[in-house]
Amino acid sequence: MTALAAPTSAPDPGQGLGKTGIPRHVAIIMDGNGRWAHARALPRIAGHKQGVEAVRRVARAARDIGIDVLTLYAFSSENWRRPAEEVGDLMGLLRLFLKNEVDDLIRENVRLRVIGDYRALSDDLVRMIDTAIVRTADNSGPRLVIALNYGAQAEIAAAARHLAREVEQGSRAADTIDEAAIEGALATRDLPPLDLLIRTSGEQRLSNFLLWQAAYAELAFVDTLWPDFDEATLRGAVADFGRRQRRFGGL
Repeated sequence: MTALAAPTSAPDPGQGLGKTGIPRHVAIIMDGNGRWAHARALPRIAGHKQGVEAVRRVARAARDIGIDVLTLYAFSSENWRRPAEEVGDLMGLLRLFLKNEVDDLIRENVRLRVIGDYRALSDDLVRMIDTAIVRTADNSGPRLVIALNYGAQAEIAAAARHLAREVEQGSRAADTIDEAAIEGALATRDLPPLDLLIRTSGEQRLSNFLLWQAAYAELAFVDTLWPDFDEATLRGAVADFGRRQRRFGGL
């Protein structure tokens, strides 16, 4: 799959690479929990529980491979449209993840970040997220970024409002708003450029995820349902990434 349309100012080839052929920043749209459960005549919550296990596996695999940043699409701003019972189950799994995994993140020197309007979640979840972020803030190793109540269009709109306020307040001239200014107002502003975006379950769309950041990312759509995604699947996607030629509009 070729990259999406490029911004006016494209990054240099190789900018996103850490070790040779290894993407620095990988994002995953974790899709297929419900289909995994349905195929086994199980309730959807069983698929979500197995999806949490996949998060554990893949986060460790990303660290072992040498990926600096792993961004996971955990709950979109559109997911509120799902039945209230399922949303409640997902929030319960998030609580368990935060309760059970933060100590491991600290031991493994992983920094946790959350993007999206997570403060719209329940007060107890917001406190747990804030605590987890603070507890892992001094870690110097890989970063695990969780997108919660996240939507890329809302993120870009928020960046536009931020820049508009700066113009209104006189701290910025309107003609200084360029691609770099917008990137500097996004939730991912302190992260390396997105190199590889993976979607599981065979679907081939971005579903309002990292739309700006994906402008020059390589895209990989795999048939594996998220609960079955493992280190071998991730390594396969990374190996395919390493074989691609990233020209960023050049020759």
